[in-house]
Amino acid sequence: MADKSEIVPENVPGKYYVDKTCTPCHTCMEVANAATLLKYNEDETYVYFHKQPATPEETVIAEDALAICPTGAIGNDGE
Repeated sequence: MADKSEIVPENVPGKYYVDKTCTPCHTCMEVANAATLLKYNEDETYVYFHKQPATPEETVIAEDALAICPTGAIGNDGE
Protein backbone atom coordinates (compact mmCIF):
# COMPACT_ATOMS: atom_id res chain seq x y z
CA MET A 1 0.00 0.00 0.00
CA ALA A 2 1.36 3.41 -0.98
CA ASP A 3 2.51 5.73 1.78
CA LYS A 4 1.47 9.37 1.41
CA SER A 5 4.34 10.47 3.66
CA GLU A 6 6.77 8.98 1.10
CA ILE A 7 5.43 10.48 -2.15
CA VAL A 8 7.87 11.42 -4.89
CA PRO A 9 8.19 15.20 -5.27
CA GLU A 10 7.14 15.39 -8.93
CA ASN A 11 3.53 14.34 -8.24
CA VAL A 12 1.07 17.13 -8.94
CA PRO A 13 -1.25 17.89 -6.02
CA GLY A 14 -4.37 15.75 -5.87
CA LYS A 15 -5.72 12.49 -4.56
CA TYR A 16 -3.57 10.19 -6.72
CA TYR A 17 0.16 9.88 -6.09
CA VAL A 18 3.18 7.60 -6.46
CA ASP A 19 5.47 6.91 -3.51
CA LYS A 20 9.18 6.07 -3.27
CA THR A 21 8.61 2.31 -3.55
CA CYS A 22 8.03 2.65 -7.30
CA THR A 23 10.41 0.74 -9.54
CA PRO A 24 10.50 1.27 -13.30
CA CYS A 25 8.69 -2.00 -14.02
CA HIS A 26 6.55 -0.39 -16.76
CA THR A 27 3.43 -2.28 -15.60
CA CYS A 28 1.34 0.81 -14.85
CA MET A 29 2.41 2.43 -18.11
CA GLU A 30 0.99 -0.55 -19.98
CA VAL A 31 -2.51 0.35 -18.78
CA ALA A 32 -4.41 1.92 -21.68
CA ASN A 33 -3.45 5.60 -21.94
CA ALA A 34 -1.67 5.67 -18.56
CA ALA A 35 0.85 8.06 -20.12
CA THR A 36 -1.90 10.68 -20.15
CA LEU A 37 -1.57 10.79 -16.34
CA LEU A 38 1.81 9.26 -15.49
CA LYS A 39 5.33 10.13 -16.60
CA TYR A 40 8.80 8.81 -15.88
CA ASN A 41 11.13 11.03 -13.89
CA GLU A 42 14.21 12.39 -15.65
CA ASP A 43 16.42 9.33 -15.09
CA GLU A 44 13.50 6.90 -15.49
CA THR A 45 13.84 5.35 -12.03
CA TYR A 46 10.16 5.83 -11.15
CA VAL A 47 6.88 7.29 -12.42
CA TYR A 48 4.74 10.07 -11.00
CA PHE A 49 1.37 11.70 -11.62
CA HIS A 50 2.03 14.68 -13.87
CA LYS A 51 -1.74 15.16 -14.23
CA GLN A 52 -4.62 14.27 -11.97
CA PRO A 53 -7.68 12.59 -13.52
CA ALA A 54 -10.16 15.16 -14.81
CA THR A 55 -12.76 12.88 -16.41
CA PRO A 56 -14.46 9.62 -15.45
CA GLU A 57 -12.37 7.86 -18.10
CA GLU A 58 -9.12 9.20 -16.62
CA THR A 59 -10.25 8.13 -13.16
CA VAL A 60 -10.68 4.59 -14.49
CA ILE A 61 -7.13 4.74 -15.89
CA ALA A 62 -5.75 5.93 -12.54
CA GLU A 63 -7.64 3.22 -10.64
CA ASP A 64 -6.46 0.56 -13.11
CA ALA A 65 -2.85 1.71 -12.69
CA LEU A 66 -3.27 1.61 -8.90
CA ALA A 67 -4.73 -1.89 -9.03
CA ILE A 68 -2.07 -3.30 -11.34
CA CYS A 69 1.01 -1.81 -9.58
CA PRO A 70 3.06 -4.79 -8.34
CA THR A 71 4.86 -2.76 -5.65
CA GLY A 72 1.76 -0.96 -4.35
CA ALA A 73 3.47 2.39 -5.03
CA ILE A 74 0.37 4.11 -6.42
CA GLY A 75 -2.04 5.56 -3.92
CA ASN A 76 -5.38 7.30 -3.71
CA ASP A 77 -5.80 9.33 -0.56
CA GLY A 78 -9.52 9.76 -1.15
CA GLU A 79 -9.38 13.55 -0.98
